[in-house]
Amino acid sequence: MPAVPPQSGATAGQYGVTATAPRSGPPSPPSRPATPDTAAPARRTAWAEGVDRLRAAATTEPGRLRLIGAVLALLVVAFGTVTAWQMTERSSAADDVLHSSQPLSAGAADIYRSLADANTAASSGFLAGGQESADTRDRYEKDIRTAAQGLITAAANSDPGSPSTDTIAKLNKLLPEYKGLIERARANNRQGYPLGGAYLRYANEKMQQQMLPAAEELYKRENARLSADYSDAKPYPWAAIGLGVLALGGLFWAQRRHYHRTNRVLNQGLVAATAASAVVLLWLVVGHSVARAGLNSSYDHGVRSLNVLHDARIASLKARGNENLTLVSRGAETKQVSATEVMDLYDYDFQQDMKTLTKGLTLAEGLADDTAGKKPVEAATANMKVWKSRHQEARTADDAGDYQGALNKVIGSAADKPTGECFDGVDTNLAAALTHEESEFKQAAGNGRDAMSGLPAGAAVLAVLAAAGALLGIGRRLSEYR
Repeated sequence: MPAVPPQSGATAGQYGVTATAPRSGPPSPPSRPATPDTAAPARRTAWAEGVDRLRAAATTEPGRLRLIGAVLALLVVAFGTVTAWQMTERSSAADDVLHSSQPLSAGAADIYRSLADANTAASSGFLAGGQESADTRDRYEKDIRTAAQGLITAAANSDPGSPSTDTIAKLNKLLPEYKGLIERARANNRQGYPLGGAYLRYANEKMQQQMLPAAEELYKRENARLSADYSDAKPYPWAAIGLGVLALGGLFWAQRRHYHRTNRVLNQGLVAATAASAVVLLWLVVGHSVARAGLNSSYDHGVRSLNVLHDARIASLKARGNENLTLVSRGAETKQVSATEVMDLYDYDFQQDMKTLTKGLTLAEGLADDTAGKKPVEAATANMKVWKSRHQEARTADDAGDYQGALNKVIGSAADKPTGECFDGVDTNLAAALTHEESEFKQAAGNGRDAMSGLPAGAAVLAVLAAAGALLGIGRRLSEYR
């Protein structure tokens, strides 16, 4: 039978015939089943999933209790941590005030005083000429050694490359130059050469215009460091206090909630946590307030008085040196003080120094807060008044051409009633006042530092105990659901 062609619409497979179409190129990939035209949902972050779990947990009472316990423990631990951190910083700053910055400030003042005193001793010895006493010479040498030792100590406590280091290096360079000029002045003076006076004036100029300003600059920097340490030690730890109040508020709220839900008055764990947190907060506020009061007292009745007394003592030393140089120069140096008045330069400087001394003694007397502090200042004031009177007598004699009479009034024996006695009285009494105020400072600053002792470690330990108490209290409540 002849083959029947396939009908229209029929396929070759219907008749057992497989038609293979020719292909070109690579085989096509297998077809995939059609899917709806929708995008796959974005994958959620771990944070979002964690938030959902917390929300789910918060819908049940056990979940809410766990969340409350975690928050309370976190608050208490944060309170203890911040308290320990802030009080460690303040305690360290208070210790620096007592053992570092104030002693360095006093050391810088001692450098300044030693240099001024060495200059005074050198001029006194020069006036005595070949009659220079061993005491005067020893005093000069001691002052030079004290200044040199003070510079070594200051250099050891200064940061490399700091302005203080540069100032110390400058003074270390100038000190031997000054000593050389003084030795030349003495050598020429012993031989009766007028050149000795020129060397002494040159040495005094180096001291007054270069060395003492540099020493004063060092002194001011050390005082700035001291002020910075006070600023670090005294501010209230507001962050710790705020966290403490927040932690106590959370603990009170948790106990109130516990009471309303269980009708039980106390939860031992929460009560223990509250008590420990309250102790830390009370210790923090009271301890720091006492420390702040001690530090304020050490500054007002210690540091301020010490600064004023140091300035007054240095003014007296400079005044004595200028008084001596007035007789050394014999009018060689003058100053135009007004259109019609010319004064001896060193006598003019003496008058300015005495004004500074008068002002300093008035301030020191006002700052002294007890009889032991006032008494030496009052004695120094009385010595200063006599000094002014005797100085005027010496100037009257010198202006009248009685140089020897003026010299006797300045460095003579006790029978001559010299100004040197008055200067020694001022210096001795100011030294006694400084010793007293130094003791006052150490006691007040020590009390301030001691008030913070143990607070950082105690706060950390009590915070851990408080957190444990909070967790135990919540845990006991949770056990009722098991």
